Amino acid sequence: MSLIVTGTIGIDTVHTPHGSAERVLGGSCAYFAAAASHYAPTRLVGVVGDDWPEAHRKTLESFSGIDLGGLEVRSGSLTFRWGGRYFDNMNDRETLFTELGVLEEHPPEVPEHFADSRYVFLANTHPAVQLGLLEQFPDRALAVADTMDLWINIAHDDLLQLLSAVDGLVINDSEASQLTEERNAITAARRILEMGPTFVVVKKGEHGCVLVHRDGTAVGVLPAFPVEASGVVDPTGAGDSFAGGMMGHLAGSDRTDVGAIHEALAWGTVTASCTIGSFGLEGLRTVARADLDERMSAFQSAAVVGPRPAAAN
Repeated sequence: MSLIVTGTIGIDTVHTPHGSAERVLGGSCAYFAAAASHYAPTRLVGVVGDDWPEAHRKTLESFSGIDLGGLEVRSGSLTFRWGGRYFDNMNDRETLFTELGVLEEHPPEVPEHFADSRYVFLANTHPAVQLGLLEQFPDRALAVADTMDLWINIAHDDLLQLLSAVDGLVINDSEASQLTEERNAITAARRILEMGPTFVVVKKGEHGCVLVHRDGTAVGVLPAFPVEASGVVDPTGAGDSFAGGMMGHLAGSDRTDVGAIHEALAWGTVTASCTIGSFGLEGLRTVARADLDERMSAFQSAAVVGPRPAAAN
């Protein structure tokens, strides 16, 4: 089934204990589309400036499953740029610079032939922009959004309006706590359900993720894919790759039931493990579907992949 992603496309500069990468392709939309394309054809809607390197377009074109019909190159504008440095534990980072560029302008147009998209992912950007884009997909079967601490702080009301309109939310544990003032991930997720979504996925980094669904019995806890510290080169984009693998599986199987969502979390976890081993999109570009299947087999042998009883709150 048709899957579409909207979000940011950027130029990243990343420093980690393993090295540095200057002006690599980044952005929530790019990572998501690259990951999802391994499982289902993926339409991309995003905007860049005319300073965007041609090499970055070729990188996206190298993923045969990505439809770039919604990529706008805006004359006279500058591409979103971000720079960051990760600390030794690879979980914490500092932002060195953010240049919004084209993100300060009007959002990209959704091509008419994309309007029939059934599976919609609203990658991280301003919630008012996400909502405006969401309304352009009247035939959607499933709409899922991502967000971040910035929007919780400065666009809280817009975020609440968005949450009332989507089926699912992907959010990390610190953001879930910030949004709900609840420290427990499951309790926080249940509070978010009261805001509108049918399900919430709380990402916990190296500790995996938690799924909470409106079906009160459907709480799932999934560990992260086992990767030694030496194998983590660049965590940038891991969350977007996780979401891409998750949504790609759902669109590819054309299922939205609880069981399918839980399976999708496992595929998202496996896919994100490919991203962190290289800078930028290189890990997703070089991995084959057979490699992902092999990783899934290894993951299943190391973890119980299936619904678990609800934890006491």
